[in-house]
Amino acid sequence: MNRTVLAIGIVIALALVVVLYFGLGKDPQHIDSPLVGRPAPDFALKAVGSDETIDLAQYRGKPVVLNFWATWCRPCWDEHPTLTATAQSAGNQVQFLGVVFQDDESKIVDFLRQRGWAYPTLVDEKGKTAIAYGVGGVPETFFLNKNGTIVAKFEGPMTPDIIEENLAKAMR
Repeated sequence: MNRTVLAIGIVIALALVVVLYFGLGKDPQHIDSPLVGRPAPDFALKAVGSDETIDLAQYRGKPVVLNFWATWCRPCWDEHPTLTATAQSAGNQVQFLGVVFQDDESKIVDFLRQRGWAYPTLVDEKGKTAIAYGVGGVPETFFLNKNGTIVAKFEGPMTPDIIEENLAKAMR
């Protein structure tokens, strides 16, 4: 056997083993958001059940929890009571906002009547806000500090511990 071919084969095999080793244990669905550490994209969206338009900028000065969700999303159903309870216990210290896209307002109102309603829920009719935030699926939640900088992002349904851990980052 040619030693050069053997050496090249070993180098390729070792490189493959190294790549696989460092890739194991990582979630292939998770992509770190390039927005973390940057100012949150501003938006003004209509609140569900009213004609009021809410602008994200009006909440500068306090941390914001921005949750993207939809009524057809089962994990969103599961996490909603946790978000509602945390929003109620946080009082005026933190502003929670829900942003719903790819959904019908009447379904959103029905969902909120059934599951609770503790903070403004906004309708992203054309999905432009979700696109600006790079939302790939729901639920996805962004945590903003009082200056409007995104300090953390979480994909998937949240538990109380996950919310508290990320809120701590936003309140620094």
